[in-house]
Amino acid sequence: MPLVAASAKSTVGVYPEWGRAGLLMSYSSDLADGFRHAGSYVAKILRGIKPGDLPIEQASKFTFVINLKIAKALGIAVPPTLLSFADEVIE
Repeated sequence: MPLVAASAKSTVGVYPEWGRAGLLMSYSSDLADGFRHAGSYVAKILRGIKPGDLPIEQASKFTFVINLKIAKALGIAVPPTLLSFADEVIE
């Protein structure tokens, strides 16, 4: 992430860790929730259900991280409405 900070460009990534490490924002499905769903799929398969018979599920829980420290360094004013949607704000 140091290269991103040195470029002085606003960046958005797909993993919350990237937002915490220096990207302006990150938005992604909640990985822990995805792992829980994967575990339930494995349990169903072990009980004998064919994998092809299982429905495809879309993610239902997402994580939005805004890094205000980076926003200030780039001279970007983050609107309060956007901050209200964030699950985590890095200050």
